[in-house]
Amino acid sequence: MRRLRGGAAAAVVLVFAVAGCNAETRTGSAGPGETGGGGAALTAAESLTVKGRAPKTGYSRERFGTAWADTDSNSCDTRDDILKRDLEDVRFSRGRCKVSYGVLESDPYSGKKVTYRRGASLVDIDHIVPLSDAWQKGAKYWDAGKRIALANDPLNLIAVDSSTNRSKGDGDAATWLPPNKSYRCTYVAGQVAVKRKYQLWVTAAEKAAMEKVLRTCPGQKLPSGGNPTDAPARFRAD
Repeated sequence: MRRLRGGAAAAVVLVFAVAGCNAETRTGSAGPGETGGGGAALTAAESLTVKGRAPKTGYSRERFGTAWADTDSNSCDTRDDILKRDLEDVRFSRGRCKVSYGVLESDPYSGKKVTYRRGASLVDIDHIVPLSDAWQKGAKYWDAGKRIALANDPLNLIAVDSSTNRSKGDGDAATWLPPNKSYRCTYVAGQVAVKRKYQLWVTAAEKAAMEKVLRTCPGQKLPSGGNPTDAPARFRAD
């Protein structure tokens, strides 16, 4: 199945799990926008805790562990797991994990068709809730295991067009939304789901922006699933 893209997402209940790397060529499967069953996204957004943004002092990517750690222990790194999940016509090299080629048929952020080739990629794996944003809204107070879990949770990851993604930076819903307006309800619902799962707070402006988007699609379901909120003890972060 492909990711649901409109604000009026169907109420499909799926158990979200990143599949194992065991096929030579695959068609992409459900992304975080397609999971549901967690209740109305608008109701969840209204329940989020509001606080001011904490200073960015002390933030670095290393505080969330090594990039793309294999926290689900399937012997494939997280980046390849998400590429395999979100791309169509996937091909592998050097075994059954390294994605060498795939097609993002309709990039959720721009609506464009984007081709992925390893080493010359036009595809990013985006953290729906940016790690810097998370740091300033609660993650700086967590232990390493929870930060590593957030950085590698499929619920918080999506394959997108790299050029569009670069304009996002570490923006929240108050400062950045996908140019593809038909995906905004799904995108904001994804941010709400991650913030609720990890108990991250939002600023007043951010909450207002989330609610404004979700009021245009009151039936929008909340994504669910992903990985546990604590990474295995063998993983470390600075």
